[in-house]
Amino acid sequence: VQLQASGGGLVQAGDSPRLSCVASGRTFSTYGWFRQAPGKEREFVAALRWSDSSTKYADSVKGRFTISRDNAKTTVYLQMNSLKPEDTAVYYCAADRRSWIMGVLSLPGSYLYWGQGTQVTVSS
Repeated sequence: VQLQASGGGLVQAGDSPRLSCVASGRTFSTYGWFRQAPGKEREFVAALRWSDSSTKYADSVKGRFTISRDNAKTTVYLQMNSLKPEDTAVYYCAADRRSWIMGVLSLPGSYLYWGQGTQVTVSS
């Protein structure tokens, strides 16, 4: 089982890049995006429950970021709009076979599988 995240890089404030997370080896019921800035703990960004396409967002990205999926259930996207310098971090995708209740989708412990991370650097 592998999760491959891509789409990061050096962008300018206000840009709208899209991150992709490709899952190989199996399908998953829950996907999440987390990020970790230098010197900070990993934090929740967004999550999607495959069964009903329910989504959950951190307050810091709500209204700017959108998590979505493709119909083949193999790729999850994180569309990031109106980026700010404080969005600079390594972004990780995560997945799990279990279809969790919404309340726990923001917890790293809800995900068994993790990708390697992709760096997003936002310049002002």
